[in-house]
This record gives sequence, C-alpha cells and structure tokens, in this order.
Amino acid sequence: MVSALVSLVGGAVLVLALAVVLLIGALLASPFGILFANEPSRDAVPLSAAVAQINVELADKLEGLQGGEYDRVEIQGQPPDWKEVAAVFAAKTAGAEDGTDVAALTPDKVELLRGIFWDMCTISSEVETIEHPASGNKKAWTEEILVITITPKTAGEMRTFYAFTEFQNQSLTDLLAELDALGSLLGDLSISQADALELLQNLPADLDPERRAVVETACKLVGKVNYFWGGKSLTVGWNDAWGTLRQVTAAGSSTTGTYRPYGMDCSGFVDWVFFNITGGEYIIGHGGGAHAQHTYCDPISWDEALPGDLVFYPEDSHVGIVGGRDESGNLLIVHCAFSANNVVITGVEGFTSIGLPRYYGD
Repeated sequence: MVSALVSLVGGAVLVLALAVVLLIGALLASPFGILFANEPSRDAVPLSAAVAQINVELADKLEGLQGGEYDRVEIQGQPPDWKEVAAVFAAKTAGAEDGTDVAALTPDKVELLRGIFWDMCTISSEVETIEHPASGNKKAWTEEILVITITPKTAGEMRTFYAFTEFQNQSLTDLLAELDALGSLLGDLSISQADALELLQNLPADLDPERRAVVETACKLVGKVNYFWGGKSLTVGWNDAWGTLRQVTAAGSSTTGTYRPYGMDCSGFVDWVFFNITGGEYIIGHGGGAHAQHTYCDPISWDEALPGDLVFYPEDSHVGIVGGRDESGNLLIVHCAFSANNVVITGVEGFTSIGLPRYYGD
C-alpha cells in the first residue's frame, strides 16, 4: 500500500493528497490507497463516479417499488453514509490477507464496492391502509400509503458482519477518523473519465478561454451526478446534497412524487457550469429552464458550432453543451441525460437546434 500512496497522486488532487498524507503519517500501511483513486486511467473511475453508478441501481430499485397506484409514498430511513461505505470497502478489500490495493477503482473494484453498499443497505416496503371517517361534508375514504423502509448498517456493524481481522479493524478505525478526507473524494471535481480527457485533449488550441472554461467545467461532472427532474444547484463546486435521497417535487415528469438520489436536470447542469465559471455571478437561464436558456442564445448554423455553444431538443425539452468533435469531425455534446441518469458525452442525436450564448459577448 505504501507504493500506492506515494505514486498515485494525480496533479488535480495534489493538494488534497499532501494534506491527507500529513494527516495519516504513521498509517501508511493501512488501506488508504482509496484516497488517491483519481489518477486518470482508461479502466478506472473516481470514487464519485463509482458512487453515481451504484446510485443508479438504488434509483431503479426505488422506482420499481414506487410504480403502483398509491395516495402517497413515505420513505423511512436513508441509505448508508457513502463515506462509511468507502471506509469499509478499503479496509475489507486492501486489509485482507490476500487483499489488493484500492488505489484504482477498476471495474472489478467497483463490483466489490457495489456488493458492500448492498450489504449495508436493506430496503423493504409495505402498504398501509388507513380508513378516514366522514367529517362534515366530506365522505369517509380509504387512504393507501406505500411505506418504504431503508435500513442502513453502520461501519461499526460491518466489523462483525465481515468478521474483520485485527488489522482490518484497526484500518477501519483509522479510516473512520479521516471521514472528511473521504468526503472530499466523494466531491472530487478532477477530470479523470477517459472520454472527458480525450475530449479536452482535442479542443482547438486557439479556442476562446471562456469557451474552454465552459467545456472543462462541464467535464468535471461527467459520470458523477445523477439525473433529477427539477434538480438545480447554484453552488460553486460540489453540492453535498447530490446523491442524497429526495422526493421529486417538480411537476411534469414520470418521476414526479417519487424518491431518488438527488442530482440535476439538463438545464440545472448547464446553469451550474456557467455559475461556476463565473464564481457564482452568472446564471445563463436567469432562473428558468432550457427554454429560458435558449432565449439567451442567438441562433447559429451547425457549421458555426464551437465548444461552449448550447444545443436543444425540439420545443426546448432538453439542453446540452457542445464539447468538441470526434475524430471524424462529428459534434460531441456534454449533457445531463435522463436516459443515462448521469452527465454523459454523446453525439448530437436528438438535438435539433443550436445557439450561441450571449454570455460570450457580455
């Protein structure tokens, strides 16, 4: 593990890495390699992206339970703290006698993390029927409530569940003492996804700095934030609310009224990007959604498209950011997509109009 600690420090997380090394000092033999899991790699993903992947499964499971006809849905409990899940994962995986480092979250390591999350998260449901008596002019009525109960296990309970060795127990204790450092990884904004890195490497050398900043900032969330209808985030940097369970309250979606891991919708993502490149001074939609964002753009032809322009579905039902072009010259779009339940990079399929944000001329 020492080699993992001293060699897997990406430039984008150097400050965090040095701070953690100073904190852990004598704990170099413990499974802290997870703290350096953001080294760019073709196969590996950052911890934040792995969490988003598993949260898709959580959303699917909850959606399946909430699919019936009920008067209302109640959620009791919350999933386990992802910082504790990460600590248990590191202690179990790297601390076993035949353990392996967790410095790179390759697909097999993500599978191990997934298994630990579900070992720590039990979901059950039942329907409660309440008979409401007549009152005044209101007739008696029957209310059906779907109650979903989420029962998390703590990191402490997993010591017994996994029959941790003395070394694993000590490693877990050490990791739990540094939960803030693990929290920083969950909110990591370094760009390490392979498709995002490739897109940035192919940006035109003479691209306007403001446009480059838009694309780079958009790429910081690729693979890391789940789709949430009506989800907005006027925060500079990572929003700690992302990934927490919330009810969809905005009208107009098949998910309205259900509970899902919190994230952003397509226009919320675009707003977040422009809000962040300006240090919190500019909201491109000025408080509205994709249609409002479109009204603050001037129409251009597809041949005029440059990285940082905005693209829209018919009737402004979806919005994305032009990220660049692939090897064949086809446009690539960065957007928060409902179909992928994440921020993704795709082609232009579905996008029918393009606009030049007036921000660049302000």
